[in-house]
Amino acid sequence: MTTYINPETLTVRKSAARRRDATLLPEPLPARLHVPIVSVDDHYVEPGDLFQSRMSAQFRDRIPRVVETSDGVEAWQFEDSLEVLRGPISAVGRPREEWTMEPLRFDEMRAGSYDPVARLKDMDVAGVVMSLCFPSAPFGFAGQRFFRMKDPELGLAAMRAYNDWTIEEWVGTDPSRFIAQQVPWFPDPALAAAEIRRNAARGFRAVTFSENPEALGFPSIYTNFWDPFFSACEETGTVVNLHIGSSSQMNTGSTGAPTDVTLALFPVNAIVASVDWLYARIPIRFPGLKIVLSESGISWVPMIHERLRRNLRMAHTSESTWTLEGETPEEVFKRAFWFTSIEDPSGIDARHQVGIDRIMLEVDYPHPDSSWPQTQEVIQSELGHIPEGDVKMLAYENAAAVYSLSLPEIARIADRLKQLAVS
Repeated sequence: MTTYINPETLTVRKSAARRRDATLLPEPLPARLHVPIVSVDDHYVEPGDLFQSRMSAQFRDRIPRVVETSDGVEAWQFEDSLEVLRGPISAVGRPREEWTMEPLRFDEMRAGSYDPVARLKDMDVAGVVMSLCFPSAPFGFAGQRFFRMKDPELGLAAMRAYNDWTIEEWVGTDPSRFIAQQVPWFPDPALAAAEIRRNAARGFRAVTFSENPEALGFPSIYTNFWDPFFSACEETGTVVNLHIGSSSQMNTGSTGAPTDVTLALFPVNAIVASVDWLYARIPIRFPGLKIVLSESGISWVPMIHERLRRNLRMAHTSESTWTLEGETPEEVFKRAFWFTSIEDPSGIDARHQVGIDRIMLEVDYPHPDSSWPQTQEVIQSELGHIPEGDVKMLAYENAAAVYSLSLPEIARIADRLKQLAVS
C-alpha cells in the first residue's frame, strides 16, 4: 500500500527552484458592460484541502493534498509523486513578464483562481454572467490524474470527492453563476455512466472528456467500449466537452521547436478530434449528444466543411466507409459540434459559414491567454461591427441553448452588472 512520506524524498517532474515573489497588479475597476458573457471555458486552481473532508478515513494519509518543500515550493502530492504548481496555472492579475513556468504559490495567485467568492467578483469586473470551469493542469483537463493513481480504489474515491467539491463548494457558492461540470471515470464506462446519471440529478450539466482516450491508454472511440458512457450523456442531456490537451498530447512541431509553435497549433487538436469523432459515428449512434470543442477556436471550421464535402465527392475513389444515404458528413458535423472562441477575428467574420448557432465565447480565466480583465474591451473589438442579434447569440444565447441555461436569469444578472459598472 502506498503511504505518504517526506515531500523532500518524492519525485518532482521538473526542476522546482524557487524564484522571486510574484507581483500582484492593482485591482481593476468593473468594465462597462457592452454585452453579458457566458464563458464556457474557464479553469480553477483546486484548493489544497479539497479532499480532506470528502474522503473516507480508510485512505487517511493517502488523500491527495498540497504540500510545501523546504525551499518554499508548493505541489500536489499524489501517492508517491509531486506535481508542482507553476506559473501558467494562474497568470491573471500578474505582469506578463512573470508568466513563466517557474513554481507559483497560492499566496502569489489572484484569489479568484481558487476561491469561488473571489471568482464571482472577478466575473463581475469582466461582465461574465456565468462560467463553466475545467480542472487545472495537475489534474488533467479531463481529470486524467484520477485513473493514473496506482490504487484504483483511491483514484475512484478521489474522483468522486472532486465532483462533490465542484457541486457543493464551487458551484454551490452561487448556482446561478457557475455551470456544473464533472470529471469522468475512464477505466469503467458502465461505472462512468452511473456517475453521469447520479451527477445529472445533482445539477451537473456537462462532463469533461478526452479528445482521444486511446492516447490515454484506453480503447479507441471507434470501438463500442464507450457506448454506455455516451448513452448516459445523451439520456441526461449532459454536454460532452473536449478541451484541447485532454488527451495529454499537444502538437509540438519538430524537436527543439519553441513553445510558440505549440501555442500557434492549439486549434489542430480540435480539428483532429472533431473529424475523428465524426467518422467514429458517435454523433450518428447518439444523435442527441452535444459535443463541444473547448478552447478550439473557430477560424478552421469552414475549411473542414470543405474537406468533408470533398471526402464525400471522392468517396468512390477511396476506401470511404460513409454511406451515401442519410445525412452527409458535413450535415452531421454541423448539427453535432459546437466551438469556442477567445480571439478569432476571421472566424467571427465567417460566422455564418462556421454556423452562427455553433459558436460560444470563453474567457479562459485564470490562464495566460485569458482576456480578463479586458474581456468587454476584447469582445467589443471583435463583435462590435456585427449585428446586435448575432452578438447576443455568440455571447450568451448559444451557450444557454447548449447548457440549458435560463435567459431571464442571464438578463437579471446582466442588469446588476450594468449597475455595478455605473456605480
